Amino acid sequence: MNTNIVNESIAILRKAVSLKKGIVFSTSLGIEDQVITHLICKNSLPVEFFTLDTGRLFPETLNLIRETENTYQIKIKVYYPITEEVERYVSINGINGFYESKAQRLQCCEIRKVSSLKRALVGKNAWITGMRKEQSENRSDLKEEEMDEVNNIRKFHPLINWKRDFMLRYVINEAIPINPLHHRGFNSIGCAPCTRPIKSYEKERDGRWWWENELEPKECGLHAK
Repeated sequence: MNTNIVNESIAILRKAVSLKKGIVFSTSLGIEDQVITHLICKNSLPVEFFTLDTGRLFPETLNLIRETENTYQIKIKVYYPITEEVERYVSINGINGFYESKAQRLQCCEIRKVSSLKRALVGKNAWITGMRKEQSENRSDLKEEEMDEVNNIRKFHPLINWKRDFMLRYVINEAIPINPLHHRGFNSIGCAPCTRPIKSYEKERDGRWWWENELEPKECGLHAK
């Protein structure tokens, strides 16, 4: 096991917590975020955990919240979308209106995810994410630390240089609980209607919003990349 890359990740996390207070980690309960949760807890770092429940998550993802809390003796704060905004969207576009156009899909993401994220980041100083360079071409130029101008917060990406094969070995060696969907071809897991397993020749995020133009970046608005 390559300890250098693990130590690099811990160093990035320590740099984030050096800001003293208001350090948050947004976990989607995906494999990257489970690794980060493990590193934070193993090193007793003062970080607050939160997740975004969009109302359309897989049951496996929701079940993993409690398992993760019990495993690491932590509390993950859950943010939900504003009910009235969801109801208004559905009344206009239908329950699955996001399939109709990218604009409608991004609007759904804005209501169910981005709006909740903005509330979660209010008054915080550092935002830790599970983004990696390898995830997509759009993320290949990530820096370990950057300024998120939209939310006016420092972002830290401790797994920026991790490869998926190494990550899979690490979760086995460290007995880290992960979403069982990862064993069924779901490399990147989001909302259930917008996520499918990928084929062997596809890229990690090809299972997200697969009905959209493959040449365009696959993002929901939480991150600029």
